[in-house]
Amino acid sequence: MKYTTAAFFLFQLITWTPGVTAYPITGNVVNCRSGPGTSYSTVKQYTLNTDVKITCQTSGTSVNGNAIWDKTSDNCYVADYYVKTGTNGYVTTKCGSSSSPSPSVPGPVVNDYPYKSSCGGTDPWLYFKCQCTSFVAWRINERLGIKFHNKYKGAAWGNANSWDEAAKATGVTINNTPKPGSIAQTSDGKAGHVAWVTAVNGDKVTIEEYNWSKVEGYGTRTVAKGSFKYIHLK
Repeated sequence: MKYTTAAFFLFQLITWTPGVTAYPITGNVVNCRSGPGTSYSTVKQYTLNTDVKITCQTSGTSVNGNAIWDKTSDNCYVADYYVKTGTNGYVTTKCGSSSSPSPSVPGPVVNDYPYKSSCGGTDPWLYFKCQCTSFVAWRINERLGIKFHNKYKGAAWGNANSWDEAAKATGVTINNTPKPGSIAQTSDGKAGHVAWVTAVNGDKVTIEEYNWSKVEGYGTRTVAKGSFKYIHLK
């Protein structure tokens, strides 16, 4: 069917959706998932240069340092890293709570750490893989949507026993009050320890951690909340 010029513009006006902009896919084959993270099931796949319409954006699993996920008009989520929007930041509104299949903070209690089968060497956040600091840095990027790393805000966060001082030096809140999504920190021991707070019940706190009860391995504990200080990045 051929359109006249007037008919073509009329067609565009009818089919255009306000607030929805199309951007090209930059990867050869990119998964669009049921939720904003690599652990969600694949709904469909996009190929290189396919234009996708972004209806809203949210935080999720960090992909090469970018924790933003784009919800497309196909009602699935694609990592913003693979979408050429022209920026590493948000280009549209954040998805409402009803748009996301599950909350990102504190998130599911599961060993979804991406380097659990490849310990050794440094991670993208300048920590050694399978150490407590690497696991928590990944949680911060994935669950909080903050581009945290060893030199965050210009401070040397270094070993876990340095995180409290780095937080103070950079104006990040640190106190004795835990909440889900905060960082449990102690300077005890040779290098200290950090963990991800997943639940608080009375005077008890449940944490996820690496390299504590199992060398370079994942674990969870419920301990007295006085066992740690708590860093609140968000």
